[in-house]
Amino acid sequence: MHEIVRQLKEKRDAAIWGGGQARIDAQHAKGKLTARERIELLLDPGTFEEWDMFVEHRCAEFGMDRQTIPGDGVVTGYGMINGRIVFVFSQDFTVFGGSLSEAHAEKICKIMDQAMKVGAPVIGLNDSGGARIQEGVASLGGYAEVFQRNVLASGVIPQISLVMGPCAGGAVYSPAMTDFIFMVKNTSYMYVTGPDVVRTVTHETVTHEELGGARTHATTSGVADRAFDNDVEALLMTRRFMNYLPANNRVPPPHRPTPDPPDRTEPSLDSLVPPRPNQPYDMSELILKIVDDGDFFEIQPDYARNIVVGLARMEGHPVGVIANQPLVLAGCLDIKSSIKAARFVRFCDCFGIPLLTLIDVPGFLPGTAQEYGGIIKHGAKLLFAYGEATVPKVTLITRKAYGGAYDVMASKHLRGDVNFAWPSAEIAVMGPKGAVEIIFRKELDKPERIAELSEEYRVKFANPFIAGKRGYIDDVIMPEQTRTRICRSLAMLRTKSLENPWRKHDNIPL
Repeated sequence: MHEIVRQLKEKRDAAIWGGGQARIDAQHAKGKLTARERIELLLDPGTFEEWDMFVEHRCAEFGMDRQTIPGDGVVTGYGMINGRIVFVFSQDFTVFGGSLSEAHAEKICKIMDQAMKVGAPVIGLNDSGGARIQEGVASLGGYAEVFQRNVLASGVIPQISLVMGPCAGGAVYSPAMTDFIFMVKNTSYMYVTGPDVVRTVTHETVTHEELGGARTHATTSGVADRAFDNDVEALLMTRRFMNYLPANNRVPPPHRPTPDPPDRTEPSLDSLVPPRPNQPYDMSELILKIVDDGDFFEIQPDYARNIVVGLARMEGHPVGVIANQPLVLAGCLDIKSSIKAARFVRFCDCFGIPLLTLIDVPGFLPGTAQEYGGIIKHGAKLLFAYGEATVPKVTLITRKAYGGAYDVMASKHLRGDVNFAWPSAEIAVMGPKGAVEIIFRKELDKPERIAELSEEYRVKFANPFIAGKRGYIDDVIMPEQTRTRICRSLAMLRTKSLENPWRKHDNIPL
């Protein structure tokens, strides 16, 4: 018995020390935590239950039979975040560069399978050099096994990826299929082909950071949902983020009591919208003033900034917020913002999170770049996402809601449950001046007449009352009452039940 206990201790120590002190020091020198340190920060203290600590690779080629470390480069198991179960895997860069072997992949697949069985989120901490070359096709098969589980878990349990080091080649596709990707500035990167291959094939000279760093993916490509300054911030913000998410698609999102009263008025909102229709204002101010405690977790804050999406709470219950941002491109919808919002809407619908849509949109962005880029199909993604969603949908028009963009943004026609407008709202096919120039094109040489007709059009159509007459707007509310009315609406909708017609799956215009 004593000999077995001694062997157990030796194997545990070997697994815990991973690649050894020198490699741990090298990891720290790069500003990175080790796989186990990351898990300690992510989970509630003392809750981590590790699985497969003693797993080793089975490769005998290229001298690998003489190089085995218990755990094989990934730490897996489950624990708690604020008292709620999550499953986690954390790749260990100190062991074979965190490269994925067949055994390594099996460990990840095991916790993903178990997470599906018990209905708990999976969080992956990615820090890997890619497939373990010595294992050849076996490591590629391991990646495919993980990919298959990402697909099956999609929309069933939340999947969060933290890219905290290299993630290249086929390795990028597992995070890409998860619900959210968080990255760390200066120490993490993602790309399909690295700088050397790019230089050989396209003759472009680019650094790791420029090609696939956190800033690139958070601002240019939209691959990353947030970019954080260091490992500690990324892990602590992930803990905060998980508080908004349900454990799976069969349970409601977590309720958190708040001292912020649901009937709180906000008089400053009465002057938020400027008197001139083309003058911008910050939609983020409205969001922060109506949600619980001014607490808003924004998703992709530096990408497609003409639309704002993120998670907040109203009366203690999570909501997904989608809002046009007049400060950027006048709040127009374009390709990037349509894709960004559509994916977020679909995520919220998957997991029963109500949608709060705040509208100030003059239409879709015109131009050859948008048309050649496929704005028709990309814009249709957002329309499709809203039309498909069965969760509670509350909509508020603050100022402009013009043309097809009015329809797309959770209108009553796309099964919006409660649709409000402020008195400043203008709901029309287009702005007064543009409309008059089309209707009265023969009088374009008479500026005074055009101005007169524009004002007449504005009085007749550029207000919320025409839509109100037809029932497209449920009520015109005073801005200061916004929080109260939204909270009441969401409370009424808490027992909403709506099902789409049976189908194997939809065919969203990808």
